[in-house]
Amino acid sequence: MVRISAVACVVGLAVGAPAAAQEFERDTIDTSAGQLEITFIGHGSLMFVHEGTVVHVDPVMREADYRLLPDADLILVTHRHGDHLDTAAIAALTGTGTVTVVARDAAGAVEGAVVMENGARRVLQGLAVEAVPAYNIEHTRNGGQPYHPKGDGNGYVLTFGETRVYVAGDTENTPEMKALPNIDVAFLPMNLPYTMTPAMVADAARAFRPKVLYPYHYGATDVTELTALLRDERGIEVRVRRME
Repeated sequence: MVRISAVACVVGLAVGAPAAAQEFERDTIDTSAGQLEITFIGHGSLMFVHEGTVVHVDPVMREADYRLLPDADLILVTHRHGDHLDTAAIAALTGTGTVTVVARDAAGAVEGAVVMENGARRVLQGLAVEAVPAYNIEHTRNGGQPYHPKGDGNGYVLTFGETRVYVAGDTENTPEMKALPNIDVAFLPMNLPYTMTPAMVADAARAFRPKVLYPYHYGATDVTELTALLRDERGIEVRVRRME
């Protein structure tokens, strides 16, 4: 059973940084191996802390001054776009022993980074990490090129104790996503034209049935459309945080 409690987190921020008072929402989840703390940095940027292990996903300086946040044991980069890959943020978080993982399209962008191809599975810093394909099926640029071609980007499933957390990256409701087993917590993007509509997110959620669903990377999308679509869906709790 996934149990979540929400608490506010306020962290001091240096003058001249992206926001006046680096303030983040935070949820805590009980896992079989201790508490998992989720910090909602903004847009596609997240921080997980589990039993002293710090994981940053898609850190970018426009969302936070990462010089003031805990150094990473593990950094996961979903793809090379600038709102997901920021070498300055990665440098600020990198300490002795930090492992950085990037998707195929970001190979070479971060010195020493591990490249995980779609479908790869590894144990990194004591955590099981699975790379899930992240790509567009319907939404394309002029000329028909997908905003996110298949094979380039990753979502990631991380396992904390027995709790499986899926951070989807920039993607649509792909067959690989809809086939994911035993997902407890999911972060699904909802920002047109690059990712999904609320209806696409609802379709994916009904297929793989996360216990807790956080829309993220949602820009100007009306998140109430998603909550309305899933209001009567038993077993899926939609949680909205400041993740524009």
